[in-house]
Amino acid sequence: MKFVIIEDERLNASRLKKIVEQLDDAFQVIDIIDTISGAIEWFQQNPHPEVALMDIRLGDGLSFEIFDQVKVGSAVIFTTAYDEYAIQAFKVNGVDYLLKPVEREELEAAIQKIERTRQREVPVNDGLAELIDYVRKKETGYRQRFLFPFRDGYKTVNVSDIKLVYSESKITHLVLTGGAIQLANQTLEELEQQLDPAVFFRANRQFIININSIESIHNHFNGKLKVVIRNNAQHEVLISKEKSSSFKQWLDR
Repeated sequence: MKFVIIEDERLNASRLKKIVEQLDDAFQVIDIIDTISGAIEWFQQNPHPEVALMDIRLGDGLSFEIFDQVKVGSAVIFTTAYDEYAIQAFKVNGVDYLLKPVEREELEAAIQKIERTRQREVPVNDGLAELIDYVRKKETGYRQRFLFPFRDGYKTVNVSDIKLVYSESKITHLVLTGGAIQLANQTLEELEQQLDPAVFFRANRQFIININSIESIHNHFNGKLKVVIRNNAQHEVLISKEKSSSFKQWLDR
């Protein structure tokens, strides 16, 4: 059985390749691709292997865009670091969904499911369109903007314009790219659920930071990390030793 891995994190790709090749001597990873554009070109120019292992979020977008451009003949196993997509109901007909770090036993079970499906001559990607549609909706389900009273009417603030969120005296402040500060009714706990976790990280009890607003990161005392927010010297954001590992994983994608 042949595999192609679509993954932009080198260590994860290497780990998947190692697991696949250890499961069975007959299993072969024929290529590793790290972009959506590269995957589209690869599927257009090469015979499709039996299985494609795909990370959902790549550096240039969602891997679902591949299916908009080419009909993938491989059985697809999605991998992702985001558990908000883990819907057991969609684990049918050879289409599976594994959370990172992918465990050997989980991948083996997914491959066995594909093999059983092929033996029954059932289309292995029967549930693929429904899964992609659901997760796309989930992907765009995060808050995109805020509506605030303004003078004698209202104004909107786009989430993309928020570089930092902090709580002070139990009041939530949104720091905007231009330096303005907007007060919000939501708590940090509520915003943590509403904002896209690929872009926003809950640094500690006081701050949520936008990845695009980070200027630099420094080692601090007792294993902590200090994050410097661009053009915002007045706020010192510290990541605890316990949370520094997940913070680094969030950055290293």
